[in-house]
Amino acid sequence: MESHPLKLLGVDPSDRGSQRCRMGPGLMSALGLSLGSPVLVRVPGGSCLCTAWPRSDLAEGFLQIDQKCFTPSLISPLPPRLNIEATQLTPLPCPKLRCVKVTVVVQTVGFKKHTDRQIVHEIVKDMLKGITVHKDFVISLEHFDIEIKFAVIDAIHPDSATAGLITPKTSLEISNIQTVRHFKSLQQKQQTIPLGGLEEVTASLKEMLQLPLLYPRTLSSVGVTCPRGVLLVGPPGVGKTQIVRKVVEEVGATLVAVRGPELVGSRPGESEAALRAVFERARSATEEGPCVLFLDELDSLFPRRTASSAPENRMVAQLLTLMDGIDQSDRFLIVGATNRPDSLDPALRRPGRFDKEVIIGAPTLTQRLAILKVLCEKIPVCPTLNMAELAQRTTGYVGADLNALCREAAMHAVRENAKGSKEQKVVMKHFEEALKVVTPSCLRSSLGRTDLTPVLWDHIGGLDEVKLKLKQSIEWPMKHPEAFVRLGLSRPRGVLLFGPPGCAKTTLVKAAATSSSCSFLSVSSADLYSPYVGDSEIALAQLFRQARACAPCILFLDEIDSMIGSRSSSETPNSVQTRLLSVMLNEMDGVGVKTIERRGTQKDLQAEGMAVSGAQEEVRRTTSDLKPSKFSTMPHLLSCVFSVTAGCQEVCNKGVMVVAATNRPDCLDSALLRPGRMDHIIYVPPPDQQARLSILRVCTKRMPICADVCLEELAEKTELYSGADLENLCKEAALLALLEENMMASSVKHAHFLTSLSQMSPSLTAQQIQSYLKTPR
Repeated sequence: MESHPLKLLGVDPSDRGSQRCRMGPGLMSALGLSLGSPVLVRVPGGSCLCTAWPRSDLAEGFLQIDQKCFTPSLISPLPPRLNIEATQLTPLPCPKLRCVKVTVVVQTVGFKKHTDRQIVHEIVKDMLKGITVHKDFVISLEHFDIEIKFAVIDAIHPDSATAGLITPKTSLEISNIQTVRHFKSLQQKQQTIPLGGLEEVTASLKEMLQLPLLYPRTLSSVGVTCPRGVLLVGPPGVGKTQIVRKVVEEVGATLVAVRGPELVGSRPGESEAALRAVFERARSATEEGPCVLFLDELDSLFPRRTASSAPENRMVAQLLTLMDGIDQSDRFLIVGATNRPDSLDPALRRPGRFDKEVIIGAPTLTQRLAILKVLCEKIPVCPTLNMAELAQRTTGYVGADLNALCREAAMHAVRENAKGSKEQKVVMKHFEEALKVVTPSCLRSSLGRTDLTPVLWDHIGGLDEVKLKLKQSIEWPMKHPEAFVRLGLSRPRGVLLFGPPGCAKTTLVKAAATSSSCSFLSVSSADLYSPYVGDSEIALAQLFRQARACAPCILFLDEIDSMIGSRSSSETPNSVQTRLLSVMLNEMDGVGVKTIERRGTQKDLQAEGMAVSGAQEEVRRTTSDLKPSKFSTMPHLLSCVFSVTAGCQEVCNKGVMVVAATNRPDCLDSALLRPGRMDHIIYVPPPDQQARLSILRVCTKRMPICADVCLEELAEKTELYSGADLENLCKEAALLALLEENMMASSVKHAHFLTSLSQMSPSLTAQQIQSYLKTPR
């Protein structure tokens, strides 16, 4: 039989509820169908079971289907103008059935509660007479215009048949009665983003939901009360809402989701009435099965109560009353989500209301890798893309940030393809471009966020010893964490650079941040100081909180002497500098860390402590086992190496490194300078003759100079000149060349340097340098 596409037309009004499939007589003859023969029609997304009938006009090439018996996925009408091949129509033998077991779907809960089950049985049996049914298919009864809308065929007898005809002699058994809302919610799969790296949190939450919802009698038999509420706590974008939707779908419960604006009313008492209606809706849904009431952004609805009679106070009181009124027979659980748990009223967080709190921290290195792998499954990613490197470069990124990063990288690839590029897949350069656009959400409103211009070590002349010390303090723990863990070393908490002005202290810190590829925050006293008492301390604590969120992070405090002074030299003991010093000491000691700032999960936290105590033995054992002969493939070996490195990274680089710079170390408090806070105190000296020569070479690298320029002579004549002075000398010489040759100069001569040198004086003095030779500690 030659296959021709059949155009799907709308069903005739007279055929509604008849289960007929109208087609041309030639097609019926080709398929071997007689009048009323059962035929299975496969359409995109599912199948329909119909009976064959010829078209009234006998036209070929058209098909009209009455959706009487169909798969659950076709609960919505078929789209118009659909083309169907003749091969998608299959004759189906349908013997008479002796017994059929169905689930009845009704319109309202009231009909289900107040209608006798025997009456429902008789009505459904009468409506199903003469209908050809298929196992696991849905029978539409909507054309009868009564409360009973659908019947789902759960099982048929004889078991050997997949389809059959219901006759007056067929016995009917009703296994369950559901409402249309519950039935459709079970059929429609949630379009959730796959979650990676949150398996432990998902399993924990799933267990909390399953026990009270599916096994309430078991808990009651052992004298254990079911928890009434679960509170999810975590920063924005970690996936709290997605986790709830995913777990509810896996458990098979009904989800009643509520957001803030849905409850807030304009008149007194309206918000409380809306909250009571939501609880009543959840209680009604429990008659269909387990239910979860999800209150998103809980802090905006139920904040901490105040002395005034604010509407929020009445909302909190109403929620407390409703939660206390939940009975053990009510099979619904309340799940709240917030990123500001301290803003909630304390009465909500006691046992008996929100019994359990699940903290979802910012993803660790291993979790970020798992999230990226999940997100890149639907993106045409190049097989050579180094996911591990990408995970290391996305410190501070939560799941929503990583999703935006992958989307932006894909958009870069699309733009290149539109320009005629031969690259068809997303490669590392696309992610590098996306990293410039998509920043961690925790830093988008950060106080110390700066646009760090990349600075290389080669851009700084001289200071080789200082560079080595900075590399040991900042770069080595990032690039070789397993070596630090193997020897039981930890990264220093703080580094202080002190020395005369203009000796590249700030530039050295920028070069260290660039080489380590970690987050960088910088703040000055002008950013912190406020005319209001307490605001400066709050700003400093918030700065440390944001730095911990994107750890490993370098927090650079330039001119720290103007920000935090010494308590011994302070004229007023309760000055803002003293209070800022107290906050900073607490933050560096880890006293200010809150529970919500946890990285990963509780299991990761325990593993981290075990890794610190037994790191040396663990790393040695793991690295000794990493022999290629034991693995069948190289990716397995690389996976194990990354696992070890990722664990060491979380142990070695979990905190914030404070890097401070000052030219007045004598003004700093001794408590700040002790080991454990400022572990390394590095003196940045003025450049000697060899260092001055290196600086001059760096400054003149992009400057066209004549062959007669002797940089060695200039280095010898610039005693007591700082790096900033030498850079200024080169600029003045270039400007002098433009001045003398009326803007037509093509190079800078040695005479220009000498003339500029005669007009300048060094910014440093021997007495000033001598004052720095005494170590602050």
